[in-house]
Amino acid sequence: MKCLIAEDDLISRRILTELLSAFGSCDIAVNGKEAVDSFKLAHEAKRPYDVIFMDIMMPIVDGMEALLSIRALEKQMGIPYNLATKVVMTTALGDPHTVIKSFNTCEADAYIVKPLSRQKLEKELRALKLIGACPT
Repeated sequence: MKCLIAEDDLISRRILTELLSAFGSCDIAVNGKEAVDSFKLAHEAKRPYDVIFMDIMMPIVDGMEALLSIRALEKQMGIPYNLATKVVMTTALGDPHTVIKSFNTCEADAYIVKPLSRQKLEKELRALKLIGACPT
């Protein structure tokens, strides 16, 4: 699995990288502009991301604006909705307005309220069918 971590906070980046490295390779973007640029470069190289973990509050371009740009690029590239990159919004903001906007306006696939944990990440990765179910 190829992941992009778009996160301006160093500690959150380290936690996400440590947790996600068990499932595949991770690239880093420290703001929304870098996330959009990384998305474009990955597609140009024919190695798109399977999942992007996108912080909402970032400098230069915030996570919601970056996601809107990514979804617009996918449409321009003719990528069908079912093959679009999965995007998990990560934020300290758990208010209903932000959650609803992430899903309805920005077309996020999932939403995790910080603090991050292995259980939260694995639950979302399973729900998005990016990893298998837990062994029983």
